[in-house]
Order: sequence, then C-alpha cells, then structure tokens
Amino acid sequence: MASRFNNLASSGDGSSQVLEDAAPIGCKTLHIGETEAVARPHILFIIDELVEMGGAERSLFRMARLLPRELFRCSILTFKINPEAPDLKDVSCPLYVWPVKKTYGWSGIKVAARIRRFIREENVSIVHTFFETSDLWAGPIARLSGCPVWVSSRRDLGILRSFKHRVGYKFLGGLSDAVLAVSPQVRDFCIREDRLSPVKVRTLFNGIEMERISRSSSRAAMRQQMGIAENVPVITTVGNIRRVKGIDVFVRAAAVVCRKHPQALFLIVGRRSEEEYCRELEATIQAQGLHSNFRLLGSSEDVFSILRMSDVFCLPSRSEGFSNALLEAMACRLPCVATDVGGNGEVLQHGDTGLLVASEDWNDLARRLLFLLDDPALATEMGLRGEELIRSQFTADIMMKNLVNVYQELLEARSH
Repeated sequence: MASRFNNLASSGDGSSQVLEDAAPIGCKTLHIGETEAVARPHILFIIDELVEMGGAERSLFRMARLLPRELFRCSILTFKINPEAPDLKDVSCPLYVWPVKKTYGWSGIKVAARIRRFIREENVSIVHTFFETSDLWAGPIARLSGCPVWVSSRRDLGILRSFKHRVGYKFLGGLSDAVLAVSPQVRDFCIREDRLSPVKVRTLFNGIEMERISRSSSRAAMRQQMGIAENVPVITTVGNIRRVKGIDVFVRAAAVVCRKHPQALFLIVGRRSEEEYCRELEATIQAQGLHSNFRLLGSSEDVFSILRMSDVFCLPSRSEGFSNALLEAMACRLPCVATDVGGNGEVLQHGDTGLLVASEDWNDLARRLLFLLDDPALATEMGLRGEELIRSQFTADIMMKNLVNVYQELLEARSH
C-alpha cells in the first residue's frame, strides 16, 4: 500500500509527499510538506472521499491551493482515496487519509476520537465539510470538539441523498455556522428542504483559473495530436459518466446532428463511473451507427486543450448544482448548449452566452447544436461573450476573495 503513495506527486511549491502510518488508529496519512505557523487560523477541509475527481473535489483542491498563505494554513482530511488519481498532484497542503468502514462502528469511533484530537492539537479554527458523511458526522464531531467555526458546502440538489441523509440534514444541518451553496438554486433547496435560516445560507460560485487555459495546447496542436482534421465539427461534453449526466440524451441528439453533418465527432471526457450505464451507451452508439462519430476519452488532465480545439460544448445533465465543466467551456470561448437545470441558467444566458434546452429533450438539443454548427460567426460571438462573463464574475480570484471574506467574518463573530 505504501509504495502506491510514495512519490505520488509533488505539491505546487515543490515540497515532497511522504506516506506515514497513523499508528493509533491503523490508518494512513499522506503528508505534503508545509511550514507550520500556529499564528495563522488553521482550516481543516473534510470530504467524504477522493476517488472520482468531479467538480467538488477539484474546487476543494483549488480552495486549498489558492488560500492566502499569509492569512491561513490548511489541511485536508478524507476517509477514502484513489492514490492513482492524477488530480492529487494539485494538492498543496497536508492530506490525511483516515479510513472509516462504518461511522457508527468501531472504526468510526476511533476516527472520531482522532478528529477530536487533531482539532485540539492542531489548533483548528474552521472545519469546512463536503458531502453527506462529512456534513452529518464529521461536522457535528468538530462542533463537539470545540472547533470555533463549522462551514458546510452544498453543491447539488440532493441527488445523492438517502432517506437517512434527508432526515439528518433537517435535524443536524442547522448546527453549522454557515452553509455555502454553489448556486442560488442550491441555496433555495437548502433553505426549503433542510429548513435552514436564509441568513445562514450564502451563495459561493465556482471559479476558474484563467491562466491555466492560456497554458493549454492550441486548437491546431491538439487536433493534430488527436488526429482530427480542421474541418471536422467537434462537439464535446465533460463529466464522469453517470446516468444523471444525460449522456444517453447526448447520443440521441448526435444521431440527428449526424444526418446533416455525417463527419461530426462527439467527445465524452470523463471517468466510467457507472459501468452498466456505460455499456448501455456503447450499445446505443453501435445501434445508431455512430461508432465512428464518438470517442469516449476517459478522464483527462488536459481538459482545457480538448475544449479549446472543440467547436461546441454540450451539457445534457438531468441535474446540476453549478457545473464546473460549463464554466470551463465558456472560459475557453466555446459556445454552449446546456439543459436548463440547477444553476446552469445562472451562468448561461439563453441567446447571449449560449443556449438552454429542457432536460431530456434530445430533439431540441440536436436543433440547438445544429444552429451553432451552421452559424460559425454567431457561435464565435457567443463564445466570446461567454468568456467575458466568466472573467467578470466567475474567476478563481473572485471565488477566493468571497471565501476569505466568509472565513474572516465568521472568525470575527466568534471572537466577540
């Protein structure tokens, strides 16, 4: 096990990663070197797992990496990890992996005691939780351990919640000092479903690091690398392949598009999260005679380069909190077609920065894709307006400024 973690990657500042045993509870701790500075408030991010790297996981890494070091220090705690995940190279603070088999079992008791001890010994000022186990189990532990501030992030419309989660959020959700919703729609959901005070729930939009786009490959270079001719229309979607992402709707729309553009190429960038669903998709692609029109690329470390060489971005999701992939596509000047779910309509303004369609409506999705492919000048204008919107409202700098303001406000309130 240890050999899988050793020299996994280096952090942003070149510090090394070393695996150590956490002997008291028989778990593993992955450390990424950082000079301790007790005077700075210590932020402990807690997330259920780091296995599939989706929007929440990448946003967490972005927060930890961009948090002003002169103001805060931070650590990350998770209960399950995929040590091969390429995104771990972006982790720039101590990362602790403490496995929990059952939160109400013996392993849960031991990890709860370790969380309590860590908060006290490491002088943790803020615990910031992500997802159900962290929100409903680790967050209350932090509160009972005397951590001054507990912040919870909510990033979806409850699509992963079980009955016990729904009950737990109603009874325990109000214990946190603040809830950061990724979109106004998610904020409304939390207020309504979790019975939270509107004063406590704030909207914190995702943010894009624009400089990373400028470092990605050009359209011509990426097309040459992937063996795609310049005149081939490329429509791309990004997201781990799950039914909720609506890739089957994307495939049905593609069949219509290919009647007019038989050379069109449809790219799916994302991990095969649901194998049965992936097999269904592949069978549908074959049955529609679209085998040569589709490429399932899997996870990619070079998403920006793929987006930059595409012609249109499509987000056919059945549910979204606030899509990182949509922001990234717009930041890459891509005209976008997205379903009108969750926070998509907050950033994609229909007819201006892109086009919205109803969820499940593959005919309208195909019609909108064709509209953009057949009017390159308009598509370019939409892409440029989309990039302008991202630069003005949805950059990582703006996100971090707002997050720091929340942290400082909550700490200030606790000091009085």
